[in-house]
Amino acid sequence: MSAAIRRFDLGDFAGVEALWDACFPDDPPHNRAAVAIPQKLAFQPELFWVAMAGEQVVGSIMAGYDGHRGWLYSVAVLPGEQRHGLGKRLVRTAEAALTALGCTKVNLQVRDTNHAVAAFYARLGYAEEPRVSMGRRLEA
Repeated sequence: MSAAIRRFDLGDFAGVEALWDACFPDDPPHNRAAVAIPQKLAFQPELFWVAMAGEQVVGSIMAGYDGHRGWLYSVAVLPGEQRHGLGKRLVRTAEAALTALGCTKVNLQVRDTNHAVAAFYARLGYAEEPRVSMGRRLEA
């Protein structure tokens, strides 16, 4: 069955949470659905899509744009649905929306041990860049 891609709706929460649990089992608590989805809905909720096979969430992607660069986050496809073009469709959906906002460069991060996902993005035209990724958690 070909999945339909549409914007996230609150009724999709449990499905996205199950998807992320299946695709990102080692993610830290701040990346879990209970934290990440409300944060996304508070800022650029129009840049959050799900892929639906009937009533089941089988894919997701979130994007962000700060006026300078775009970012892709939480790109997930259920393992049984992978390698059928759905991930590519999700990425292209987000890229089109970012382009419509004036974005000319998209960034994303992949864990350095996740070779299969890095290869997926390489097939879509993304290239590894000589950068050091740095971050700092701003906890209250």
